[in-house]
Amino acid sequence: MAVLHSSNKSSFQSSSSSSSQNLNSRLVLLLTLLPLSLAAFAFVLQWRGGPEDPTSLFSPDRKDFSFKINTEPVRSLSSSDCVNVLARTNSVSFPYFRDWNFSLDHSDLKPKICITTSTSAGLEQVLPWILYHKVIGITTFFLFVEGKAASPSVSKVLESITGVKVIYRTRELEEQQAKSRIWNETWLGNFFYKPCNYELFVKQSLNMEMAIVMAREARMDWIIHLDTDELIHPAGGSEYSVRKLLSDLPASVDMVVFPNYESSVERDDIKDPFGEVSMFKKNYDHLPKETYFANYREATRGNPNYFLTYGNGKSAARVQSFLRPNGAHRWHNYRRTPNEIKFNETAVLHYTYPKFSDLTSRRDRCGCKPTKEDVQRCFMLEFDRDAFIIASTATEEEMRDWYREHVVWTDKDLKTRLLKKGILTRIYAPMVIIQALRESGVFSSVIESAQARTPKEKFLSAIDRGNNSGAIGSNKVISSRKIGNMREFQATRRAVLEIVHTAIPPLSPPHPDDIRLDI
Repeated sequence: MAVLHSSNKSSFQSSSSSSSQNLNSRLVLLLTLLPLSLAAFAFVLQWRGGPEDPTSLFSPDRKDFSFKINTEPVRSLSSSDCVNVLARTNSVSFPYFRDWNFSLDHSDLKPKICITTSTSAGLEQVLPWILYHKVIGITTFFLFVEGKAASPSVSKVLESITGVKVIYRTRELEEQQAKSRIWNETWLGNFFYKPCNYELFVKQSLNMEMAIVMAREARMDWIIHLDTDELIHPAGGSEYSVRKLLSDLPASVDMVVFPNYESSVERDDIKDPFGEVSMFKKNYDHLPKETYFANYREATRGNPNYFLTYGNGKSAARVQSFLRPNGAHRWHNYRRTPNEIKFNETAVLHYTYPKFSDLTSRRDRCGCKPTKEDVQRCFMLEFDRDAFIIASTATEEEMRDWYREHVVWTDKDLKTRLLKKGILTRIYAPMVIIQALRESGVFSSVIESAQARTPKEKFLSAIDRGNNSGAIGSNKVISSRKIGNMREFQATRRAVLEIVHTAIPPLSPPHPDDIRLDI
């Protein structure tokens, strides 16, 4: 028995030693092959050119970013005027934007691009909108402001940003626009003297006309009309830059159309659309026609149209002689029809009804009666009419249910199917850029800088001047429907130098029935 035990023990030790040696040899082989494999993989990537580091797009050394480094530390924000969505959070910071301000000279940047807008939005929406577009190559902004945007606490911040021109809706501005040649022409005539959306459309066109003059004086090369609930998504180029896209165009191109994508919210409690919405419905122009029409019914989800609101995009125009607006979505020329192209990948991201509160805020801006007959003369698009009636007649619970049914994408299976088919798409770049600006304290820095330039006494006196000046407040609004009646018809008859083109209103995307009728 002792001999047998000794034999078993010797056998076990021999087996254990052999197993240990085998394991060691495998480990040595693995440690040898792993670095060789990684080196080979790195060589292949380098040989093929390799993927571009996404963070290189945001390097502070790039000229697309009109900032300079501010070495002063950013103080904590204490102003009661600052909204939470603009404050920095405790998340990891994006290093490339830290302590930057927007005050470099843009004289060497080509082409020079400006955006004009008409807005009454607050700082929580307008400030990220401006700084995001500065990041992607826009140098100049002409802001025609009313409401919250015209309040001293907001406008002082906007005016402090380099390249931003704030134009207040004063009585003088109204009187100046009352003398516009547009009132003597026919292309915008179908929109005159009507309420709500029609009135806004006329006001936007008049503001665009003035912005053209400002753009020419500022020696801008391109002008874009955009709302503050829209972001340009310059996909398809070698850089994430509007300037790069436009600089690559031949000189013969007069106008570029950006098809719009529409936000598809997935919750009914969105507070910060630019920072919380990543899913968008693609435009008809960016989809295979078979895919669009095959999935039209499912993508519409019982709503009047494929998009909730407009589907005919926005546009950029080369600043040149005889340029004029052609409604909020297009530009035109008094002498000739512009040479127009359409980008195949670049889009305008339209954040449409992203917040539940948008139902009531839109309702409160319009004095129409909530009847089917009255909303026809107030709103151009059917969904806006339905939303106005619901917001004016339903309880909050009923409004919430309607909003979830018609706006919020709660069906996960439907989302998955339409994402696979390309109807829906995920876009993260704007969210990442705006979040990076926020985390780096840029928003807070801009607000604090504006307040530092305005001492408390001067700030309070500015508020008093704003309340007592000729600016048009809520108690003395001059409707643009009445501008034509205010002005004196002293303009002489002008020779019409163009074939009349009616202004292009917001249009819904194509409907399958429309295509069949065309056939």
